Amino acid sequence: MIATFASNYLLVGFIVLCITTLILLGLVLYLFLKMRRFLVGIDSKHIGDSLEFVSSNLKELQAFKSELEKYLTGVEKRLRKSVQSVHTVRFNPFKGTGGGGNQSFATAFLNEDGDGVVVSSLYSRDHVSVFSKPIKKHSSEFELSDEERLAIDRAKDEVRA
Repeated sequence: MIATFASNYLLVGFIVLCITTLILLGLVLYLFLKMRRFLVGIDSKHIGDSLEFVSSNLKELQAFKSELEKYLTGVEKRLRKSVQSVHTVRFNPFKGTGGGGNQSFATAFLNEDGDGVVVSSLYSRDHVSVFSKPIKKHSSEFELSDEERLAIDRAKDEVRA
């Protein structure tokens, strides 16, 4: 009877040991699969390999960010100097004399800082005159006509919008 009782204990112990082994094997398999999600990079077998891979990618991204910031700073400088607004005012310089209608114009080309040029054309049936005046900070060292001032003011308003 003691022999059967002892063999029953051995059998129960063996069954408990097998169940525990299966549970632990399932747990190890679960942890292995979970760990594979954390392993990134080619041939990563350890978490250290993944950390090195991520670190090298981070350094590459930081270098790219630095280059991109330099590039965008240059683009911003060039953009500020480029023409941002163009406005044309058409007019008749010979009011009522029948000398060409509204064929004359003044066109302002301005950048963000208000620098640029105003180009004017006076048209009559016999003659066309073209003038160009430099603009600094929305004004010129040369005398401006009312139409040229109007073109500059409207171009200035368009830059702000």
